Amino acid sequence: MFRRLVVLAVAALLSACAANQVNHDFDASRDFAAYRSWSWKEPALQYRPDDPRIKSDLTEQRIRESVGDQLDQRGLRPAAAGTRGDLSVQTYLIVEQRQQQVTTSYGGGYGNPWNGYWGAPMYNETRNVSYKVATIQIDLLDGKDGKLVWRGSDEQLLSGSPNPEDRSNAIHETVTRILANYPPKLTH
Repeated sequence: MFRRLVVLAVAALLSACAANQVNHDFDASRDFAAYRSWSWKEPALQYRPDDPRIKSDLTEQRIRESVGDQLDQRGLRPAAAGTRGDLSVQTYLIVEQRQQQVTTSYGGGYGNPWNGYWGAPMYNETRNVSYKVATIQIDLLDGKDGKLVWRGSDEQLLSGSPNPEDRSNAIHETVTRILANYPPKLTH
């Protein structure tokens, strides 16, 4: 019975995280068609919190590759070595511990006013479920003045999978969702 409740709680958490919309913001006064190249602003990936347990050269490599692939699909090319791109790219990996309360009701009466009521007394059980959420944030800064021109972020449950392919896929899917909003569509 407890196992079913845990599965139900995890399913509820997954559906809540899946319903999140990608956040994005941009400077509407910029001409995004003028941006043709990009380069990394070092450090290319910053971690929040600055915790050695989440820092990984492998994670940074996966994020760099995914961002590079997505920018390339949007017509932006990496700047030549030693030159600054029209856009500077910086990313963040933010890991937060979150909690959610899950309440389960047991028992209760059955019946109707004509035949009477029967059953066990009703009681509720409330538990706290802790989980980690990873947010990837991508900042695009103007290469000339260094000002933020576009920002996007998305979050998902932190994968506990030891499989590197699963981790790569999760990062790739998240970066794809984020950069799907670039270049921004101006509505007048």
